[in-house]
Amino acid sequence: MTKDPGLEALLDLHGQTFVEDGGYWYKIEAWRVAPSTERPHGIRYNLTFHNKWNQRLFGFDNAHAVAEKAGGRFSGRRMVYDHRHLSPQDKGTPYGFSSAQQLLTDFFDEVNRFMQEVGQ
Repeated sequence: MTKDPGLEALLDLHGQTFVEDGGYWYKIEAWRVAPSTERPHGIRYNLTFHNKWNQRLFGFDNAHAVAEKAGGRFSGRRMVYDHRHLSPQDKGTPYGFSSAQQLLTDFFDEVNRFMQEVGQ
């Protein structure tokens, strides 16, 4: 894996909670783990965005596997760990993790998009 300039920034944010206007808030959890099939990049993470009632509205994590449809008609499904939850009901949609820096960018893009939609 090539050097990821956002990795130290992500790890430094571990355990931090930030409050936005309107009572919205987000939390970032990220720590190193031994690289594995499930987490080849060696990072375990959970970035979540919540409303003032503590309901998770969306998030990015790799805490559990989600199914990804594979290429062919009979090829079955592959389980992936990097995923995002696009709504409180979403059980997980595969996320193409490329770097910690891109993860942070994608998460904060979603935070900014949401805040603009609600007029905050």
